[in-house]
Amino acid sequence: MDKSLAAAQALEAEIVERLKECQAVLQYSFKNVSLLVAALTHTSRATYRLASNERLEFLGDAILGAIIVDLLYHRCEAAMEGEMTQLKSVIVSRAACTRISRDLNLEKYLFLGKGMEKRGVPPSLLANMQESIIGAIYLDGGLDAAKGYVLRVFADEVNAVIGGELGKNYKMLLQQAIQRSEHKVPRYVILEQRGPDHSKCFRVQVQVGAKRYHSAWGKSKKEAEQHAAQNALCELEGKLPVYPADD
Repeated sequence: MDKSLAAAQALEAEIVERLKECQAVLQYSFKNVSLLVAALTHTSRATYRLASNERLEFLGDAILGAIIVDLLYHRCEAAMEGEMTQLKSVIVSRAACTRISRDLNLEKYLFLGKGMEKRGVPPSLLANMQESIIGAIYLDGGLDAAKGYVLRVFADEVNAVIGGELGKNYKMLLQQAIQRSEHKVPRYVILEQRGPDHSKCFRVQVQVGAKRYHSAWGKSKKEAEQHAAQNALCELEGKLPVYPADD
């Protein structure tokens, strides 16, 4: 057999196996597998732009938003429009889509150009891929199929927000506010620890680029991070910190 033909057949078999494995991870079997191929194809690998996942990403973003809005409308009966808008923006954020793609280890199924493969996959691509997969499932199986997938993989995000944590999860709210204005990710730096191992307290400070916000103490790292995030939100709004510490 010609070596080039053998190589082509081996590559085709590898792609088929990759697509099969990806569908198992998604827990959805495509009737039209070419939709999945398109959803996983970045522009750097596409033979022409319309063959990439950009159009599916656009569709998937809208479908995801509609599914989450419907869910919020029925589960948050006491919430007004502004509250539901805030809840939705956290659940369907780029950060949430990226986290879900990483949790499912979808990065390895992306079809990338050689240059992109060497540089690594940036978070934005993982978020885009999540939306394009939703769009592909919608086209392949309809709204019910897309809804089933979204409600399953976004369950943790939904429960964390609707389960009463939105008002407590200041880290999530801060990340949303920072990304909206500066397109950066807040870092949480431990400045100090006090107390014995069984009862430590932590002082944490939020840093965004060169900007540093008022630090805060907490009985755990998680609590200190939440307090520091709340301080940062107060500072962004021109208010005094809720948890002042000796900065």
